[in-house]
Amino acid sequence: MVRFNRPLARLLALLSLLALTACGGGGDGDDHAAPTPTPTPAGPPAASVSVPVEVPSGLDAAPFSIARNAIVPPGFGLRVIARVPGARFMAEAPNGDLLVSRPGNGLIVRVVPGNGAAATNVFASGLSQGHDLVFHTVSGVDYLYIGESDRISRAEYMDGDITLRPRSTVVDNLPDSSLPELQGSYGHALKNIAFSGSTMYISIASATNANPSDILANPKRGAIYTTPDIGGALTLYAQGLRNAEGLAIHPVTGERWAAVNHRDNIHYPLKDGRFPYKALDPAYYNDNPPEPFTQVRNGGNYGWPYCNPSFEGGLDSPPYLPDVDNNEDEAVLDCSAIDRISKALPAHSAPLGLSFWTGSAVPALWRNGAVIGLHGCWNCTQPRGYKVVYLPLRPDNGFADPQDLVTGFLTDPADIASRWGRPVDVIPNRNGNLYISDDYAGAIYELYRK
Repeated sequence: MVRFNRPLARLLALLSLLALTACGGGGDGDDHAAPTPTPTPAGPPAASVSVPVEVPSGLDAAPFSIARNAIVPPGFGLRVIARVPGARFMAEAPNGDLLVSRPGNGLIVRVVPGNGAAATNVFASGLSQGHDLVFHTVSGVDYLYIGESDRISRAEYMDGDITLRPRSTVVDNLPDSSLPELQGSYGHALKNIAFSGSTMYISIASATNANPSDILANPKRGAIYTTPDIGGALTLYAQGLRNAEGLAIHPVTGERWAAVNHRDNIHYPLKDGRFPYKALDPAYYNDNPPEPFTQVRNGGNYGWPYCNPSFEGGLDSPPYLPDVDNNEDEAVLDCSAIDRISKALPAHSAPLGLSFWTGSAVPALWRNGAVIGLHGCWNCTQPRGYKVVYLPLRPDNGFADPQDLVTGFLTDPADIASRWGRPVDVIPNRNGNLYISDDYAGAIYELYRK
């Protein structure tokens, strides 16, 4: 056995360190010295702390008749501020009131946040599945725009309004279940909108899971259109986006971004032996294809229903594989010739509401990142989604990988039957916190910093 002389060993180590310092640790002509790593700033922490969901007296009907816990980042809490059955998309009014759509009932509910349970009242009724709500100013006048199943309408808004003023139609004759070829069946009739300057963007989702009849229709379904905010003809902006429920404008670059529900029941598209070619195997379709979170450009084609993004290439700009139901051997569309999506989200997680966490009250660590409500899959053998995720903004104005922001809506993460909530929309409020709607629990939460 060799025994080291400790004083000698220390001297040799010191001489080695001095030699490395003298040669500059990788200076001219030194190809072997390890580079000094550049420190990177720590990102925002992911959800890791279990906290009780705070429920004011009077709001504690099921599922809050028993104690519920959520998992959030350190230093955050989650409280219920209102109960709104079937709550979907939200908009914070200029005066701080919160408007919440209930498309299943044709209603908009006004929520007046305060200490404890918020006051609520019916703000509007008689809507045709009114879904997305966006405040937008035209010529100095504030309007509330409403995405209805067959049109986009708007009404003037003034601070303190407790009911909707008379509304007018901005865009009419949007495709819905009344189309003869659909025979009363439109799987994704709800409409979503966003604004950039005086241009309105409208998502017209598919009626089907993956039928080319959608993309061959006029107007194409599974696409995004533009029109002036005062109304006018629709212009096709981008296609191949099956159901872009989340539409938002990048807070730094002004790019258009979308969060998209992709197809279900995908057949295995490869001949590599992992699964039989064209097999419908839950071991594959449970985790494929990814749900897109992507920058959307004018003229872009994002593949559906002919090409599907694949996790084979990682989460950033993943490659496409041909859809073997609709585009075997790429006979219809060359999947290498279309726009790649920016980021892959978990398959079947059902991204719905998309916002950017903006505002001077938002801590710098979180500011301008993307927040997305993952509603959760309905037909997976194992749950996917059922959470709110956050994607930090990178220095290049792209987005880092998604990390959990609010989870715990499943008491057993492996059992869909254990769900007590399903997040839908996520929007920042004037205090720098986040409102989260939940159409399963019929609740509006506030994620706040303690």
